[in-house]
Amino acid sequence: MKIYLDSIGCRLNQAEIERIARQFRAAGHEIVGEANVADLAVVNTCTVTSQAAADSRKVLRRAKRAGVDEIVATGCWVTMEPEKAAELSNKVVLNAAKETLVPDLLNLSPATFDLEPLERVPLPGLRSRTRAFIKVQDGCDNACTFCITTVARGSGYSRPIKDILADIQSALDGGTQEIVLTGVHLGSWESPHLPYRASPPEGGRTSPFPPRGAKRFLFQKARMGALIRTILNETSTPRLRLSSLEPWELEPDLFELWRDPRMMRHLHLPLQSGSDTVLRRMRRNTSRAAFRDLVAAARDVMPDVAITTDVIAGFPGETEAEFAETLDYVQEIGFADGHIFTYSPRPGTPASRMKEQVEKAIRKERNAALRAVFAEMGEAYRQKFIGETMPVLWESNQSMSDAGWTMQGLTGNYLRVRATASEPRWNQVDQVKLLKAEGDVMVGEIIK
Repeated sequence: MKIYLDSIGCRLNQAEIERIARQFRAAGHEIVGEANVADLAVVNTCTVTSQAAADSRKVLRRAKRAGVDEIVATGCWVTMEPEKAAELSNKVVLNAAKETLVPDLLNLSPATFDLEPLERVPLPGLRSRTRAFIKVQDGCDNACTFCITTVARGSGYSRPIKDILADIQSALDGGTQEIVLTGVHLGSWESPHLPYRASPPEGGRTSPFPPRGAKRFLFQKARMGALIRTILNETSTPRLRLSSLEPWELEPDLFELWRDPRMMRHLHLPLQSGSDTVLRRMRRNTSRAAFRDLVAAARDVMPDVAITTDVIAGFPGETEAEFAETLDYVQEIGFADGHIFTYSPRPGTPASRMKEQVEKAIRKERNAALRAVFAEMGEAYRQKFIGETMPVLWESNQSMSDAGWTMQGLTGNYLRVRATASEPRWNQVDQVKLLKAEGDVMVGEIIK
């Protein structure tokens, strides 16, 4: 059977669709890059904003127009609006049943896929990514007033370390050069099953692993730092990147791990607002001061780290003064880039019921103002690296006949780079001298 897979929204959705692809392939089926040649389509939907929900419906309709015999809809939008999803698909799979989607469809035992993992092969077509997104955590126990994802995904839980390592190894066996850890609330990952923590030497820090010959240990739950160390110690991962990290519950010395050159120097820390009063209405477990300290701790270890973020424009009750605070604060932090969202009321969230909803026109104006500020900050960040030579992982290549191949890829600090090569270099890492910035892309020259 030929199967087409598509995903809307976050990297967690992408990680799930890649896992679904591996299971279908393990059962002997073919993953195809075009819906019009598929017997079955699986669409992993999103509902974080009203636009994401609309995009999800659009992708399902597109699959139907392509003539796919059977369409399976799953994901967050499907979980929140299953009746509407049923109108656009043959089968609806809620998030709670997503883990067994493939065995359920194929009438196989889930244990079928617990055997030797199949190596990861990038999805064909537009989803042919060199980076492998690895799901380590799902759900969230926070109560941000604007967030529908916590409703759609449920309570937080962490995947066992052995399953995470198995997924990483399958990706590495398939030639993956970069592993990206992802989850709804990635920083909340914890496990009681990693090694004991040794008593610290006098004046020193604790280690997540007991030294040889140590006689006294203190059992402690492992957190994100221990997970990263385990991956670095027990796999041959060349490049390790973390996706979004909520700016709380992070271990104080977590950023020390980025002294390892395999850790990619890019941190996505969602801020959402630069006003303390708005943050409180959002029920975000951070503040301007705490976020400022977090960024300073990261830059102490990595002065040139790319700090990116999310900001919501026009949250309910946001005054002109509060918005001005946000504008000033993001410039003070000096982000390398960011996602700017116009506030979108999501049914079922406390924010959707708040009084003083900001007019749509004002929300859009504030979005535009934030985008202009972030464009300036992004340009300033890129300019700092002109003349530098940095490793680039190539994610795409396009033939240019006699001129060779045009390559695009990412540096460790998430600069998008374009260069030409005499041969396709997809999924390879080259040293590239960055010559100039053209918009949001750095133009570089491959160093032989």
